[in-house]
Amino acid sequence: MGYFRRSKIESVVLASLGLAVGVVAYYLTKGILASLSGLDSSGASSSGIILWGVLAFFFGAPLGFLGNLAQAPGIRGLFFRLLVPLVAFYETSMRLETEARGPSQVVLATWTTVQFTAVAVAIAMVSHTVWGWWRSRRIRSAGVGVG
Repeated sequence: MGYFRRSKIESVVLASLGLAVGVVAYYLTKGILASLSGLDSSGASSSGIILWGVLAFFFGAPLGFLGNLAQAPGIRGLFFRLLVPLVAFYETSMRLETEARGPSQVVLATWTTVQFTAVAVAIAMVSHTVWGWWRSRRIRSAGVGVG
């Protein structure tokens, strides 16, 4: 959310609210689906929803701020733009490590696809930034000789 807002304050507030609403919706959906299926709905209790909702609200603020910093053009904002694919790759690596003891092929295919996509997006972001930097440098150097 922070990437799409010009104001740093809006980025912080909207990211906090968005993450908190998303977490609450996730746990409510998890609890409803678990109760319909007769499965374990651990973590979907009202105290769990409140705890994770509040934590999401507070963790959303720095994430919104980092998203706002990702708007910086060129190399200055590259690190912040790379945070999403890097976190996606790291998080799925940890999940694969813990769930490799017997997950279904669908789960393995999903996590592997997420990892592949995260790497591809990171390479595309770095390539785009380097290409833009190189092109602007070439244009500047061509412009200096004319005059």
